[in-house]
Amino acid sequence: MLKGIDPVINAELIHALMLMGHGDQLVLCDVNHPAHTIARHTTYGRLIDVSGCGLERTAEAILKLFPLDTFVDAPVKRMQVVGDPESQMPIFSTMQTVVDRAEARPIKMDALERFAFYEAAKNSFAIVRTSDPGPYGCFIFSKGVI
Repeated sequence: MLKGIDPVINAELIHALMLMGHGDQLVLCDVNHPAHTIARHTTYGRLIDVSGCGLERTAEAILKLFPLDTFVDAPVKRMQVVGDPESQMPIFSTMQTVVDRAEARPIKMDALERFAFYEAAKNSFAIVRTSDPGPYGCFIFSKGVI
């Protein structure tokens, strides 16, 4: 354990966060996401698991360390509901609250169609899979600077 580091942040996750630079993207997802399949395409090249923890708690822990990008219009992306892109799942508003609170300002969150999200995830730095049962708990955070 380290002082001041949330215990949700395991050694592999902190290592990946430290390797990331400005503009790199981190995927945070639920257990339904094909994370292991997509993770091999990322810069990091393997999946980071945060077992026993949900999306909200994991995002809160990460965003204490991870600044969101201020040079892009929407530093957070989420997956759209298949067949109903205007639909709102409860996790969308939950994560909106988490990111707004972490940055102490309103944060724009864009929605991506399912396969567009998968492509964006492949181009990310790393994928972090939580134990959240979902559905549609799939988010991409763009890293900013301190």
